[in-house]
Amino acid sequence: MELKHIDITRLSVSSLNMRGTKKTCDIANILPSVRARGVLVPLIVREIVGSGGETFEAGSAAGEDGPAYEILAGKRRFHAALAVVEEGGGIEDLPCAVIEPGEDAAALEASLIENIARLDPDEMTRRETFTRLVREGSDVDGIALTFELTALQVKRTLALGDLIPRLRNLYRSGGIDAVSLRHLTMGSKAKQEE
Repeated sequence: MELKHIDITRLSVSSLNMRGTKKTCDIANILPSVRARGVLVPLIVREIVGSGGETFEAGSAAGEDGPAYEILAGKRRFHAALAVVEEGGGIEDLPCAVIEPGEDAAALEASLIENIARLDPDEMTRRETFTRLVREGSDVDGIALTFELTALQVKRTLALGDLIPRLRNLYRSGGIDAVSLRHLTMGSKAKQEE
């Protein structure tokens, strides 16, 4: 697999993409992040090759010809980038992990892994990440924009750091649920001990 930055005009959604090729897809939750920071997570693509082994060419925005690529995973990121362009915003070439042309089974597997293997981080992992970002100079609004959350959600996550270590460990071991954990952030250390 090779990492390349590819002009958006040289990309199209593959029929093998797990989310399908229909243009409509819900991008509302990622569009703010793409507007603010561009596409950060690489799309998984492969070069479009004809049955005779020839590569298909696509015209780039700069008028240069180059190979065309089909998107196996990353359809929503691609459409969010297209939306930014349609709004009149600039978008840099998209980061793409290019897999070798070949069997459709490998392409389907790549799409499936990308789309179902993603798990949201648990509350404590998210808090630790946000805390590191704050230490590095990020503010709550910047974190909210990057992670597509509200400022209040970020503040609530950061508040988990005010919990006594025993409660944090209890949450990590599954002894307490996320809702109860959040309620406990409003109590003093003495109340948390109780």
